[in-house]
This record gives sequence, structure tokens and C-alpha cells, in this order.
Amino acid sequence: MTNPMTGFVHSTESFGSVDGPGIRFIVFMQGCRMRCEFCHNPDTWNIGGGNEMTTDEVLDMALQYREFWGEKGGITVSGGEPLLQIDFIIELFTKAKALGVNTALDTCGQPFTRDEPFFGRFEALMEVTDLILMDIKHIDDLGHKKLTMWSNKSILEMTEYLSEIGKPAWIRHVLVPERSDYDEYLIRLGDYIATLKNVQKVEILPYHKMGVYKYEALGIPYKLEGIESPTHERVMNARKLLRCDEYNGYLNV
Repeated sequence: MTNPMTGFVHSTESFGSVDGPGIRFIVFMQGCRMRCEFCHNPDTWNIGGGNEMTTDEVLDMALQYREFWGEKGGITVSGGEPLLQIDFIIELFTKAKALGVNTALDTCGQPFTRDEPFFGRFEALMEVTDLILMDIKHIDDLGHKKLTMWSNKSILEMTEYLSEIGKPAWIRHVLVPERSDYDEYLIRLGDYIATLKNVQKVEILPYHKMGVYKYEALGIPYKLEGIESPTHERVMNARKLLRCDEYNGYLNV
């Protein structure tokens, strides 16, 4: 007898309203290799932690709230970084689509590669994924390394592949003073997004410090100490330079 597929889940949210269209059940997967300085969930970093669950357990939990989803809602898998558990997501989304459930994937794309076996699995995942919420942390590679400790090359490669195949995507960008909130970078990112053919929405997510207490509890140094959230004027400036209105983007400030 084959053992059921399991994954490591950090937590879930029953009535998500910002991670995809409509009301959504959000599954936050455990594990991430990037170390974004602004991350408000450092408790999701540890790979192999969290709660081990089967895809059926996650799906059964989600379907309890289906009556609230309406026509646009569904399931969003976020993280951590869900692509680190790609086989689990493929099975979960395959089962969800068989039931007519809308599926969305919130990812930074860092694990992406066109090498096998990952790429074949990624293609299979795209067959059962309705929407990608694509996090572009920084358009400049050096700036990205400073902000996350990783290059952005695989992230941009994945972004361009999604454009090639026409997979609907929302682009998300966390605006961080003294890191990404410079007009030079925002103009470059806006120009880059304009080359993509699949973007439905562009979102500016203002940096906040609501997760600082988690760093303190985990004994992790907080590298953005002293940096405040961007002003409303800087957020609106970023919104203009990234041309959010052209993609029917919205701003939660």
C-alpha cells in the first residue's frame, strides 16, 4: 500500500481576502531558503518543521468554507515557499481542480529552474494552477542579494516563463525604504513588468514591522531596525512608477 502524500504546513487562514480573488482558504507551507530582511513570518523558514498533513486533510479542511468563496474564491497556497514542496502542491491542486475549485499559488519563485526533474514537475503544477501571485522582491540583482541573501535570476526566469505560457499572474512588490524604495529601481521594475504579457494586477505592499516580535522570540537579529514604513507619498509614487492603475491594481493603505 502506497503511503499518502504529506507536506509540512505552517498554518492556515479560513477567510483570506488579499491573496487572490474573492474569499480564499490560505495554506501557509513551512520552509523557505530566502532570508528576506522584511519577512514578517521568520517562523516559516525552518524546512521540515510545521504540521505534517496529507493533501486530503488540507483539502477537507478547506472545503468546509466553500460556501463562502462565491464565484471567484478558492484555495491559495503560500509560505514559506510552496515550491519547495512542489509534489504536495501538485497533488493538492489536482484534487482541488477535480472538484472545480479555483487555485492560486503565492511564490517568490526562488526554487525555479528549467532543469529536470523540477521543470517537468513545475509544468505539471501549472496545468492545475489558475493564478500565480508572483513576488518580485527587488529588480536589481545586487539589491536582491542584500535584501534576501539570494540572486533574483531564477525568479525573473520564472516570471518570464509564466509570461511565455500566458499563465495569469499578479505581481507583488514589497516597498522597503533604504532597500527597494528608490525611483531608479522602481522605474526599472515598472519597465520590466511592462514586457510581460500575462500580468493582471500589480500590487504595492508597504513594508511594516508587525512581525518584529517573532524575531525577538526566535532570537534572530532584525536587520531593518530603525527603518520605518514608507510614507503614503512614497507608496503612491511607487504605484505610479509601477503603473498599477494600468493593471487594475489596488492598494491597501
